[in-house]
Amino acid sequence: MTADRERDVFEAVLTLLREGDYDALTMDNVATRARASKATLYRRWQGKPQLVAAALRHQTPDDSDYLDTGSLAGDLHEIARRAGGAALQDFWVLLRALSRAMHAHPELADAVYESRVEPELRTMRAVVDRAVDRGEVAAMNPALGFLAHLVSGATLARPVVERAEADAEFLGR
Repeated sequence: MTADRERDVFEAVLTLLREGDYDALTMDNVATRARASKATLYRRWQGKPQLVAAALRHQTPDDSDYLDTGSLAGDLHEIARRAGGAALQDFWVLLRALSRAMHAHPELADAVYESRVEPELRTMRAVVDRAVDRGEVAAMNPALGFLAHLVSGATLARPVVERAEADAEFLGR
């Protein structure tokens, strides 16, 4: 499958998720919307959970390898800027919409974890490890284990608590 065809499939998945919900999305609907065959979809992805997770991952490509500003504060501000940027706003909306489905479908939760969450956790671990190596923070500081929770929690909760998206300015504060 060419990169253009793959992008068409991912856009079909994301559009269908925005129009409905995970349970309403079917491989038939994706195939029709993307003008692809179901066989092609199943050859490339094992099933709907993997396809949805791949579409979410494609939506915001991983550029975390380039995250090293030289300081813990700088790295955390860059993480906040990225998490609150326009490129990720739609992802957070879709993730909130998928949260119920992820509880009901463990295979979806696993696929999203592997494709979206684990790479972000690796980035956070690398940021913390570099900060420890530079002597900016003690390795045993108990707050270090909560950095990922703080960023994702603030991003997911602000729309509920304040009825506003967690933009880069908010996350930076």
